[in-house]
Amino acid sequence: MAGLNRSSSNPMRNLLPPQELLDDLCSRFVLNVPKEDLESFERILFLLEQAHWFYEDNAVEQNPSLKSLSFKEFTSLMFNSCAALRPYIAHIDDIYKDFTSYKFRVPVTGAIILDETYERCLLVKGWKAGASWSFPRGKKSKDEEDHTCAVREVLEETGFDVSNLLKMDDYIEVVIGQQRVRLYIITGVKEDTVFAPLTKKEISEISWHRLDELQPAGDDAISRGVNGLKLYMVAPFLTALKTWIASHPPPASQKSDASARGTCVWKAKNNSGGPMTTENPLVRVGSESYNADNAPGKSFRNFRFDTDSIIQSIKAAFSAN
Repeated sequence: MAGLNRSSSNPMRNLLPPQELLDDLCSRFVLNVPKEDLESFERILFLLEQAHWFYEDNAVEQNPSLKSLSFKEFTSLMFNSCAALRPYIAHIDDIYKDFTSYKFRVPVTGAIILDETYERCLLVKGWKAGASWSFPRGKKSKDEEDHTCAVREVLEETGFDVSNLLKMDDYIEVVIGQQRVRLYIITGVKEDTVFAPLTKKEISEISWHRLDELQPAGDDAISRGVNGLKLYMVAPFLTALKTWIASHPPPASQKSDASARGTCVWKAKNNSGGPMTTENPLVRVGSESYNADNAPGKSFRNFRFDTDSIIQSIKAAFSAN
């Protein structure tokens, strides 16, 4: 909770959410969920992540005095204010570190969207300053099929529905760290297709990019293209993508415009509503980056999750109301 103060010389964007708002978020996203969602801290923190997005996308935008919080700050507030979570406040650091580590093992799926000539692909750029470009993609939900997740994430990040174009066998899959990333190859999308993200404060720009400009410049710049773009989540797929295109040429009727270059098709009007930090390409905006040195401590490795205690706390909270 260090650094979170309610008073400052600058009253704008400095107030923490009032207890009434925290109670509403707790009730909306934590208390009124199926019992199985309260059986692990991973599931609970995913619920808190949704509450955090709701707070940032709605409450902060509607109230200019509310402070924009990192997910770690928000989690600390919720553990302190929510009766069902308060018993575990002493373990919050290890719980948070364990969750961050866990997220890096959740499979990711999305799509590589190609234009009609197969010479350009659609990339999205994260919200925060310094963010890298990537193919539209996101983490799978519990029990979600790969292709279903891909359709959902592409729709959220670009506003484009690929469900009718997705072919189950056309995909490229790589493992980055401990995370499996599968991208389905979507072809023949018209250049004038309208794109715009459905989510707030996640995507700052959507653009068509020529594949030959995305080719990594060399071993010393494996994560940057020849035009200087950050390609941390693009470079690992380029070789396999070009091999796939070589064996699946575009329709002969499609002619290449050699002069066509990268084209921005959507850009946020203002994405500077607060301090900007470099986004980790594997974590949604607002989440903290992971460092191997931050792995869960010994105090948490043998920690037992007490579901009954949480259920009792929930019942007590309802009884008090």
